[in-house]
Amino acid sequence: MTSLPHGFDEAALDAALGVAIDAADAAERIHRAHQGGGIATRTKSTEVDLVTEADTRSESAIREIIAARYPDHAVLGEEAGQDVDARCRWIVDPLDGTVNYAHGFPFYCVSLALEIDGEVVLGVVKDTAHGERFTAVRGRGASLDGRRLRVSDTTDLRSAMVSTGFSYDPDVALANVPAFERALPRTQALRRAGAAALDICYVAAGRVDAFWELRLNAWDVAAALLIVREAGGTVTAGDGSPYRWDSDVFVASNGALHARLLDVLQLGDALA
Repeated sequence: MTSLPHGFDEAALDAALGVAIDAADAAERIHRAHQGGGIATRTKSTEVDLVTEADTRSESAIREIIAARYPDHAVLGEEAGQDVDARCRWIVDPLDGTVNYAHGFPFYCVSLALEIDGEVVLGVVKDTAHGERFTAVRGRGASLDGRRLRVSDTTDLRSAMVSTGFSYDPDVALANVPAFERALPRTQALRRAGAAALDICYVAAGRVDAFWELRLNAWDVAAALLIVREAGGTVTAGDGSPYRWDSDVFVASNGALHARLLDVLQLGDALA
């Protein structure tokens, strides 16, 4: 059995999971309230990197819910950064897939993870377009709306559906094009849907067999990384080494395809 973080028991983790679910549900209500009606937007890192009122309101609501229950925890959020340093840190993307959301393309989500002593111990990803909730607690497996998740058993890359994403940074996006070109003829299908956390959860659910992307942030992957691992999947950096928050490449798969996919992508030094 996986050891529990010092000072935490199963009941404490259950309580934290409940807080994460409550916060995700609050974000979902905000996403739905702003849907299809004059969404206020601004740009962030580039002219295609959007922030909407739903992003900022969702993060504020999540922070309020966490602070009410855990005032001594830190929060790292995509929009407001990190407030304090603490042993326990929540990693939050209030709206992953903002461009999809702004265009009414139904592939976006809210993502929350709790990290204790540098290790993610629980994650919640809520597909707010379709109401699906992906959850995981370290050592307990992953689930979708209460149903146990398991990655696919596909062993042949030529029979695999694989997904990827492209950064808002044009140079990073272009660095992924050669890998895309190598993978396209060697897979059954290649998809680019535009919300990394949800893409990774689809690997956990066996809906796609693998996913990769360059230069992701902790809030993009923290919750989904745990979910796919708890569903039996594999996560590494582009060179096959353990994935870290500062890794340039994120690769998740069902495990059986991982080595072959890394060989095809050749992304070990893509951004060197």
